[in-house]
Amino acid sequence: MTAATTTAETFRPALHFATRNTWLNDPNGLIYHGGVYHLYYQNNPFGSVHGNLSWGHATSTDLLNWTDHPVAIACDENEDIFSGSIVFDRHNTSGFGSGSTAPLVAIYTSAYKPDSAHPGIQAQSLAYSMDGGYTWTKHTGNPVLSRNSREFRDPKVIRYDGAAGSYWVMVAVEAKDFQVVLYKSEDLKSWELLSTFGPANATGGIWECPDLFPLPVDGDPENVKWVLTVNLNPGGPNKGSAGQYFVGDFDGTTFTSASTVTEGLQDPDRLGEYQWLDWGRDYYAGVSFSDAPDDRRLMIAWMNNWQYVNDIPTSPWRSPMSLAREISLQTNEGKLCLVQQPAGDWTALADAEPFCLSETTIHEGVQVLAGAAGTVQRIDVTLRPGSAAEFGLILRGDGVTGTRVGIRPGEAKLFVDRRESGQTDFHESFPSLDTAPLQATAGTYRLTIFVDRCSVEVFAQGGLVTMTELIFPAETSTELSVFAVGGTATVNNLQVTQFA
Repeated sequence: MTAATTTAETFRPALHFATRNTWLNDPNGLIYHGGVYHLYYQNNPFGSVHGNLSWGHATSTDLLNWTDHPVAIACDENEDIFSGSIVFDRHNTSGFGSGSTAPLVAIYTSAYKPDSAHPGIQAQSLAYSMDGGYTWTKHTGNPVLSRNSREFRDPKVIRYDGAAGSYWVMVAVEAKDFQVVLYKSEDLKSWELLSTFGPANATGGIWECPDLFPLPVDGDPENVKWVLTVNLNPGGPNKGSAGQYFVGDFDGTTFTSASTVTEGLQDPDRLGEYQWLDWGRDYYAGVSFSDAPDDRRLMIAWMNNWQYVNDIPTSPWRSPMSLAREISLQTNEGKLCLVQQPAGDWTALADAEPFCLSETTIHEGVQVLAGAAGTVQRIDVTLRPGSAAEFGLILRGDGVTGTRVGIRPGEAKLFVDRRESGQTDFHESFPSLDTAPLQATAGTYRLTIFVDRCSVEVFAQGGLVTMTELIFPAETSTELSVFAVGGTATVNNLQVTQFA
């Protein structure tokens, strides 16, 4: 092995999906079908940088272990295959089915090349599969929806059944107009404009990869609200790429937000008031699965940031996906908020008896926890503030430096500090101290942290706030420590589960 290959494999995730040796970005076409979760994704089959965009394909039965498959929908001399979605056309409204076999239909953005019939245009096209999503045929009538726009992309299609009727609804974006556009179809081929949404809230960068779905409020099926998510780059709360969401109502024609803070272009001083899918640097293009069992709303995002995406030290594979998350809508201090929890049976992956600690004082400085070292871990911890100005954990450390995940109670903030997390000098934007608003609950802070070989995902206060960050620590940096600055704090309880 070369040194570069060794470095890349050092960082290959154990818990997250990554390709074998190629580029990966936005998740596409997420669907549960035939007992299998299908994850399609933006992929360059020929290299480890952005280009030649096609749809890669992976499958899982448990959302934890993934099998990579050959490219599903390939670019050609006329088009790159940009982001989109997949539906199970169970009533064969498209006519692509055969006999008793209903098709899966992919709705994707054709990014037309200069020598094609639609040079420079982005329009929406179809492909269909008759074998459960493994092989695909492009529709001969593509594109099925064009606005003669260079920035019209990322269609998420859902089946709407409500007071207005039963039909397909597409949400896509006019990226540079900060606008979500909604269309209606009976057959997935002919589309009628319904309405538009935006600009609103965060508009510091182009809008991409929208999603629209209903959720019960606090688990009450009689009280349902709709959630519209839209990702933007740049303009996130900690710079670079991010995803925001709006909560409101959808009547089959128009989405009406009840959570808009600012209409039109954003006020940069109000970023902290907007609702974010994730406050970290590396959670982008998050979209949800169609047809997930038991009406669960499950979401996966791309774990990277366009600021430094081509420079992370993992060549020839580039970028992992986030963990799958189950999304719910809950009331918190009178406000409707998305709550996210890692999906999957994590007990099945445990490699040994967990390390446990309870009612332990964190003194000023850094204290290594003997017996808690590891490279792939789940950490569940409850912390109680004392006199310290900040306190928390140091992950993948060497006894002094590492990735700090902590609390500043006086500022009501959670933070992830990766300025001394390992390799950070590959791009000037990577070393960062990122923060999110976080209030104590009953006087304590509860964190669930998933540590993988190149990432940290933090779920705070039961998933009310999340932060996702890439890290590139040395192989020898395996220590877990607690720290406090300016006083003391308390570990109420801590459990560290090791994964192979």
